[in-house]
Amino acid sequence: MTPPDASGSSVPLASPPTGPRLWRTGTLVYTGAGLAALFAWLLWGDFAWNMKDRAIGPVAQLMLRQFGASDFLVGLLIGSVPAAIGLILGPVISVRSDRHRGRWGRRIPYLLIPTPIIALSLAGLAFTAPLGEMLHTSLGASSPGETECRLFVFGFFFCTFEIFQTIAQAVFGGLINDVVPVEVIGRFFGLFRAVSLIAGMIFNFWLIGYAETHYFYIFLGLSALYGIGFSLMCLKVKEGDYPPPPPLEPGNPLVRSLGTARDYLRECFTNRYYLLVFLALMLGTLSGGPVNAFSVFYAKSIGLEMDAYGRLIGITFACSLALTWFLGALADRYHPLRLGILSMLLYGVVMLWAGIATDDARTFSVMLVAHGVIQGIYNTGTASIGQRLFPRLKFAQFASAAGIISAFGYMLMPPLLGKYLDLSGHVYRHTFLFSGALGLAAFGVLLLVWRGFRRLGGPDRYQAPE
Repeated sequence: MTPPDASGSSVPLASPPTGPRLWRTGTLVYTGAGLAALFAWLLWGDFAWNMKDRAIGPVAQLMLRQFGASDFLVGLLIGSVPAAIGLILGPVISVRSDRHRGRWGRRIPYLLIPTPIIALSLAGLAFTAPLGEMLHTSLGASSPGETECRLFVFGFFFCTFEIFQTIAQAVFGGLINDVVPVEVIGRFFGLFRAVSLIAGMIFNFWLIGYAETHYFYIFLGLSALYGIGFSLMCLKVKEGDYPPPPPLEPGNPLVRSLGTARDYLRECFTNRYYLLVFLALMLGTLSGGPVNAFSVFYAKSIGLEMDAYGRLIGITFACSLALTWFLGALADRYHPLRLGILSMLLYGVVMLWAGIATDDARTFSVMLVAHGVIQGIYNTGTASIGQRLFPRLKFAQFASAAGIISAFGYMLMPPLLGKYLDLSGHVYRHTFLFSGALGLAAFGVLLLVWRGFRRLGGPDRYQAPE
């Protein structure tokens, strides 16, 4: 039907605009094909990242054991050094990235520049043995010994690797925050989680068995995969334009640095709402730690063979992989905070029951799979929670603050729990009780976060406080 115009003639109604659907984030606009291309390049970079992450810890531990390193040195290099580097360097890089403006964006430079150094460090780890022998020979009588020279070479390349990985890690999540539209970010993180699980399955099923005898080829392969794969992602993903950052305080660089540190502490650690968010994220992530840290020892103590244990881990990976897209879609529709609350309640109750009921290999197997699957639900469902709760223009800054709180938890929990297990006579069933208690604590704090979230507008009108 056409309505009459002023002269009485009929004129056609304006038809609604037609065309492909568009997705927007900041100044970036994507068609469906553009969004698919963005996902493909980010996921390719994530695959290269996760293959590196899945392999570096186990292979490095086996290498150090071959080189005669003490348990203290292994713990220092693999555990304490990365945590310390992250605590010191992460906040600095995140704030500088949030403020940076350039033709390559504010994230890509901090991802692309460390990439060749990380790749070269991985290659250096592959050549640890021959380089250690060369160092030992060149020092002659002054050499502390061939073993010590190998450990020195390993430590040099490993610490270099950790420094530049920390730089990239501090802003990788920020890049996703800046370029992925918020309407689909939950589904994207579901795919992100799937890629991580696939990388873990590839390493654990096909590579870890060769780690002791073929670490040279594993590290060279990781060097090539990461160097090429992550560089391609950085070159193909484009950032948009950002509003200018707040002006720096006048004065010399030291005064400005002190002012920036003061602003960082004030903005991140004086708001009760953000403190609750940081605490909830720390407890949620930490809740799986007691079981993860000692599940191998528990399996051995009840006579479970390692190949059977490996199959149980494979089952948890497969279950988590099957749920990733579904959970990402739920996070987009219902908000990751809701998924975090429900999954932590379920996890806490199930793990407390596991701590009471587990007494043989069969019940242990069932509860270990339940632990892995429910933790996977939490990890996937809440993967985008920072992007939904933190200020977009200062995302990396607030994410690094959350990382500081989590790092302190990870530094304290394992030795304290280990001391308890020593005193209790290695009753590993209690690790389920500790995980359950942490899960219920996370559930309680997430409820407090939800209350603050509702006051700030809730799922439909949320405004992150700045």
